[in-house]
Amino acid sequence: MWRDAFVTVFAGLAAMAVTAALGLWAAGAADLPGGAFPSVVAAVVVMAVGGSVGMSGGAGAIAETRADLSVLPLSVTLAGALVIAVGFLRPLRHRAVVGVRELAGRAACLAALWVPALVVLSLFARHTFRVPLEDPTGGLFDDLLEEASPEVGFRTDLPVTLLLGLLWLAGLLAVALLVSRRAPLPARLVRFQEPVRPAAFAMVALLLSCVVLGLVVALVVAVTRDHPAETFAVILLGLPNLAWMAFTVGLGASWEGKVDGPFGLRMPQMLDKVLRTPDISTVNLRTLTEQDGRAWWLLVAAVVLVVAAAFLMAVRSPARMRLWQHAVHMAVALTLTVLAVCLTAGISAHYGLSLLGIGDFLSEISGGLGLGLDGEVSLRPRLWTALGLAVLWGLVAGFLGGLLAARVHRRGEVRPSAS
Repeated sequence: MWRDAFVTVFAGLAAMAVTAALGLWAAGAADLPGGAFPSVVAAVVVMAVGGSVGMSGGAGAIAETRADLSVLPLSVTLAGALVIAVGFLRPLRHRAVVGVRELAGRAACLAALWVPALVVLSLFARHTFRVPLEDPTGGLFDDLLEEASPEVGFRTDLPVTLLLGLLWLAGLLAVALLVSRRAPLPARLVRFQEPVRPAAFAMVALLLSCVVLGLVVALVVAVTRDHPAETFAVILLGLPNLAWMAFTVGLGASWEGKVDGPFGLRMPQMLDKVLRTPDISTVNLRTLTEQDGRAWWLLVAAVVLVVAAAFLMAVRSPARMRLWQHAVHMAVALTLTVLAVCLTAGISAHYGLSLLGIGDFLSEISGGLGLGLDGEVSLRPRLWTALGLAVLWGLVAGFLGGLLAARVHRRGEVRPSAS
């Protein structure tokens, strides 16, 4: 049991570290000053499991830096989650039943190794480095910028990281048990197997399908357009963030956000154009289509994916289940899925330099001169609208999925033999 837990934790963290390192390398983070790259990799892994990484800075006697970052690099999260889930379920795959004690024991072994691993990562994920500033004005701000010497540092909040990291692990193990048909459940939980497992499996398949479609599109973009390294950085760090957000937009949901300054990874072009405005922008099918008419394919993809997921759920459900039950199960499952996407796929990041207390004025000047003293990226969903749309889509798709599955031979169905 301990050996299985050790291999699972080590393999999961290794998958996340490799994914984060490749993504950051493609983004150019290997050139960060002061040998910060390994610490940044550790910080990204910490954030990927829900940990908290705080940023702070100073800029000499006459200035101060402001920085904050709130984002889940879901490509890194997904890589680790898949590996850990497989490692947790593998020893149980040939078992017919399992006791609560054994499941709790296996989970406790994972947690007991997970905590020291998070501690090590948290202690390693800290660094302070100087932010290089260039003055393209021919010396107008050169002395002022040199005296400011802005520095930004980051470090983890260890107690918060341990708490959220354990919650992430517990949630992952629970989802893994719910999704897998072969994994045995304790006797007390068997009655929840029929209504929960088909829907949970369908939702995981839906989310992974979104990622696969996003990967295909991203690879085409990497091959046919400039800046392939930046595209691969998006793939390796934030592809699920974009793919799952695009799925909710296809359902009709709206997101609000802003992009200001030369900050962060290069975004998809039409999304960048929508967000790069003086005020808060709305991202939905209408605004994206105004930039690129192909955005309407998001609606088509959403229809196909949701109906396919509802059909998959119905096929894996017992034959005796009625259409209204399929509709209700799909509505609940899709609503919880959209809620999870809305809570995890958003981003909020800001960096600014304030000289002599005139940060806003300086930001306007530096923006015009290209100094890059201030930057912001934010993207947040309109939550209640998204959840309401998920309920409607789930009810309709669940009903259609049940109808499509009516002619398919399903588990629990006995057909009369021909006489």
